[in-house]
Amino acid sequence: MSREITIALVQMAPVLNEPLENVRRMGDMIERICTQEKVQVVVFPELITTGYECGLRFADLAERVPGPSINVLAKDAADFNIYLVFGMVTKAKVETVLYDSVVILGPDGDLVGVYNKVHLRGEERIIFRSGYRFPVFETEFGTLGVLAGWDQAFPEAARSLVLDGAELILVSAAWDADLEGMWPVLNQARAAENSVFVAAANRVGEEPSYRFSGGSLVVGPYGEVHTALDGGAEGYALATVDLDEVREVRERLQLIQHREPTAYRALVRKY
Repeated sequence: MSREITIALVQMAPVLNEPLENVRRMGDMIERICTQEKVQVVVFPELITTGYECGLRFADLAERVPGPSINVLAKDAADFNIYLVFGMVTKAKVETVLYDSVVILGPDGDLVGVYNKVHLRGEERIIFRSGYRFPVFETEFGTLGVLAGWDQAFPEAARSLVLDGAELILVSAAWDADLEGMWPVLNQARAAENSVFVAAANRVGEEPSYRFSGGSLVVGPYGEVHTALDGGAEGYALATVDLDEVREVRERLQLIQHREPTAYRALVRKY
């Protein structure tokens, strides 16, 4: 089976506090992409079903997994035979526990998995509970991991996924325009230092206190950019990648094989 896949990254500006409208717009974008292009994976940004700056409204907007938004989007995934990755607010069985999550749906519409964002920033730390692990997910084309926005600022996150087998890291982000200079650098660094593909979808638009920078991109295992969206416009970008390149680059550079874990004790020391 070929390990070549085409990834679509979607830049959107969600309507704040309006999940029904946002899910509808996501469906329109999925249909637009998949009727024009043959893609295997479509990635949307972080908290795309609600917007970012919902504050206390997150408690009302949070959904269990699976829930209404996932059920609608699962049909889109099945109709177009794609893996669909997107960010949303979820809640645990305990109603007051909320997570900034990334959901992965498979081409049969089934739930592949959920990742709860580990590295929370600013007021996220007041609203959400931090996740505590970096799961990987097996697909028909290879092993993938997912991260959310600020996770990319922490090299341990991507490295943890790679050590558990990830060949492709999909990132859903709501990256602040004030820090937009960091965004491409971090994604290229995470790809290059781990000999892994990184496909990162960042949202656009403005909310009361934030502006979001877009710049969604796909980066290869040498840190080379395969595709990138300029600035803050809505739209999508495509890249076709061959996951067999991951093994080839790792064999050549030996970055993963030549680690010296016994010398890294400070990495797990709490600040």
